[in-house]
Amino acid sequence: MLHVLAVDDEVPALEELAYLLREDPRIEQVTAASEAAQALRNLSRMLVAGQRLDAIFLDIRMPGLDGLDFSRLLMEFAAPPVVVFVTAHDDCAVSAYELGALDYLLKPVRPQRLAEAVRRVQVAVNRKDGGPAPDETELDEVIPVELGGRTRLVMRSTVLYVEAHGDYVRLHTSEGGYLIRMPLVVLARRWEAAGFIRIHRSTLVSARHITELRFEGGRATVQVGDELLPVSRRHTREVRDLLVRRFRFDPRPRPDSPLPQTSRPQPLPDPSSGPSVPGPPVPGPSSAGPPPREAP
Repeated sequence: MLHVLAVDDEVPALEELAYLLREDPRIEQVTAASEAAQALRNLSRMLVAGQRLDAIFLDIRMPGLDGLDFSRLLMEFAAPPVVVFVTAHDDCAVSAYELGALDYLLKPVRPQRLAEAVRRVQVAVNRKDGGPAPDETELDEVIPVELGGRTRLVMRSTVLYVEAHGDYVRLHTSEGGYLIRMPLVVLARRWEAAGFIRIHRSTLVSARHITELRFEGGRATVQVGDELLPVSRRHTREVRDLLVRRFRFDPRPRPDSPLPQTSRPQPLPDPSSGPSVPGPPVPGPSSAGPPPREAP
């Protein structure tokens, strides 16, 4: 059961949000605060008492400390609660994502949309607590990116790989590249559970989009879409072992094979053995001849 904090300086909006949250059977406790300073006091009191706080449903435009600044303070915590922004303004979605917000709801909040946000909170909390991992569709998220005064929504599942550009990263999809303000190390930690792995200090790759692992001249590369990306020596073993773990043979026997296929993953080539071939080898028919005939 979830423990959440609702923060909004508009009393009617705060009461409505708190009511809807309390109606959700997945939420056990809702604490309300009418300003960010009060929310900080509530948070400090809960930490001192050893109580947990799973998520904060937070307005953005508030007097004094606004929601974005409040979220920046939360990033200093060792284990900050999940943040869901609830606002009447649609021009802060990119900033909210860059601060690590899990979701972004627009007022007036629809109960169905709030229920979806709570589901996402529950998935994130279960993952943080080491609970059963949900499937990839549950872990998918939407990344808002700015394009010439417009905000485009990019699904994480469409991202092939990510390149670091200082304090920014460029998301590469089959449709193009998108720049967002976020250090690669932060994004790597955030997307690790979704199957993104570091192959280089400046490159993060979606493992599900890797189609080939090559070793040439002692150096490793991976094929991702139309790009051949280098793997640093530091990350080569990690990438190789992850691909082995992800690979599974089809247990159904091939019709032209007299022997059943093995279900054990076959090891990928060692870097010192020369170039590899695309994908793990699939066992074919046995090369052994027919058994010897008995003498009459």
